[in-house]
Amino acid sequence: MSLGEQRMAMIRERLETALKPESIEIIDESHKHAGHASAGGAGHFEVRIVSAAFEAKGPVQRHRMVFEAVADLMQSEIHALTIQADTPK
Repeated sequence: MSLGEQRMAMIRERLETALKPESIEIIDESHKHAGHASAGGAGHFEVRIVSAAFEAKGPVQRHRMVFEAVADLMQSEIHALTIQADTPK
């Protein structure tokens, strides 16, 4: 398993545990940012997640929920995270 695949598995586990999504897609976009010194070896990812946990929440609240779920990974494994967070409706 590649480092990117390991990181995506860690992201998936935390999001599934915290938000019980109906669907989740994680895309490793690190190859688009190769050589970014500020990344410090961490990856760039896009997350598309659908969860009932987002009901009655605005976009900022939804993003905060995602960031809270992966907070520990933001220190070492994730440099950038693009989020699309929707409800089942």
